[in-house]
Amino acid sequence: MTDIVTASAARSVQARRRIRAHIYETPLLPARHRHGGNLWFKAENFQLTGSFKIRGAASVMTAGASSQPLITASSGNHGIASARAAQSLGRRLTVVLPESVVPEKLAKIRAYGVDVVLHGADAGLAEQHAQALARDSGARYISPYNDLDVIAGQGTIGLELLDQAVQIDNVFIAMGGGGLISGIGAVIKAFSPATRIIGAAAAASQALALSIAAGRVVDCPHHDTLADGVAGGIDDGTLTLPLASAVTDTIVTCNEAEILQALRGLAQDENMLVEGAAALAMAAFTKMGAAVAGQTNVVLLCGGNFDGRKIRALTLT
Repeated sequence: MTDIVTASAARSVQARRRIRAHIYETPLLPARHRHGGNLWFKAENFQLTGSFKIRGAASVMTAGASSQPLITASSGNHGIASARAAQSLGRRLTVVLPESVVPEKLAKIRAYGVDVVLHGADAGLAEQHAQALARDSGARYISPYNDLDVIAGQGTIGLELLDQAVQIDNVFIAMGGGGLISGIGAVIKAFSPATRIIGAAAAASQALALSIAAGRVVDCPHHDTLADGVAGGIDDGTLTLPLASAVTDTIVTCNEAEILQALRGLAQDENMLVEGAAALAMAAFTKMGAAVAGQTNVVLLCGGNFDGRKIRALTLT
């Protein structure tokens, strides 16, 4: 086991103590349909703000000086979670959003009482502006994934899994920027090294998977995907690439048809309406098929935030 894995696991143990009062310990639920094996769902779709992201946000906000202002950029799960954590912890936070932000998301973020700045036509420009504001003001920039404390916060899911299950053979985790799989993977490999970490990559946007294969950050085309929570590139020099590379045993790449099938299956068989990134992890489990049949498998349902009209049209047809 590498030093970076051990160090990340230790940070997650510390983060769990700090954030326990500010998150929800989500259940580990047995699948109603066993799918040929012993299948469980770690239900982060029931987490506060509807996704795992509040863990990393709360970890950052409890780690440093409480007087330091904070800045982040995201119009999705990370932005909403950061705003909720800032309200809960009494931290001063500015969230930079693209001018094209969906009005409902803007209203949700503003409802937590944080400062909001609208800048740029897309999320990339908003993120660049947030980073510049942080450099100029001395505030701490909170990356959605490229931050040791964020990674440690996401790793608390792994600690909960170890408490909730006697044995786990495989954990299926959707791969975006890498904070989630890095954090959970480090904890699992530190305390249950025989457990396999299986990354789920969307074929339409698979920057981390391709970067792991290349051993360096690579760019790739990004197309629309149902798993929009994992879409996009990763930063040069990201902390997550070496850590994800060290803890990920297998990567399964899934296309849009496979993600849609998993989304429908979770809705119709399990009564679980989840976002596309959560269905991506389920799609990877399904694609592994006989290779994991009869083993104890955990699929991480990373979130349940979705466009209601769109998701119902997809899952009920």
